[in-house]
Amino acid sequence: MELDWDGISHVTKVDPAKPLPADRGVLEGTDLVVVGGSDGVTTTNALETIQAVRDAVPSTPVVQEPGHVAHVSQATLESVDALAVPAVYNGDRAHFVGDHVAIFTELGREAATVADGGANALLETPILAAGYVIQHLESTAAATAGVEAAYTPAQVAGAALATERFYGFPIFYVEYAGRYGGPEDVAAAARVLEETTLLYGGGIDSREKATEILSAGADAIVVGDCFHDDFDRFRETIPEP
Repeated sequence: MELDWDGISHVTKVDPAKPLPADRGVLEGTDLVVVGGSDGVTTTNALETIQAVRDAVPSTPVVQEPGHVAHVSQATLESVDALAVPAVYNGDRAHFVGDHVAIFTELGREAATVADGGANALLETPILAAGYVIQHLESTAAATAGVEAAYTPAQVAGAALATERFYGFPIFYVEYAGRYGGPEDVAAAARVLEETTLLYGGGIDSREKATEILSAGADAIVVGDCFHDDFDRFRETIPEP
């Protein structure tokens, strides 16, 4: 399934290490599901989560965003529409370059050990490279990526511009990882982006916050915690048609 970013304004981030809600039909209002997490993720629970999401909302695209190469397998790749690979600008070198080499080394190794059709499927899985800025220093995501300092709005704009004009990544992601960061960074990034999809994630748990971030220039909001924790709040984050 090809992703149409023009039709995506609400993304749900589903963590394989957390229990899924009993009522998974709540996902029917989201435009895209991203499966991934920083802690406790395995290829087994990643695949189980992908399959559960597929069963709940068969027509909604599903992307895997691995926090580590060990989260990816032939089975997970064959079950998703794309693989999202983050490049954390304010993280350490291992999480901007090292992890990328590790992921593609593993893809190449697995492709060499499977039958012809399987090898083609592995190597032809669409890749979504995403420039990331992680702004919540106390988050697990920041610790995992080696982030020691948040960016100023001017630096966020610079990272966004590098994403589009230098690296050519299709996505730029402002990540507050569980804490609401407000619209300032989003507005700074939106001013310099023309074609790159601008995502914001972190602390979105109400219609007001969702509206504020989208109004600041984000193409889509990413909602995670309240999907797992609070159905009613999650529903509030879904933009009205």
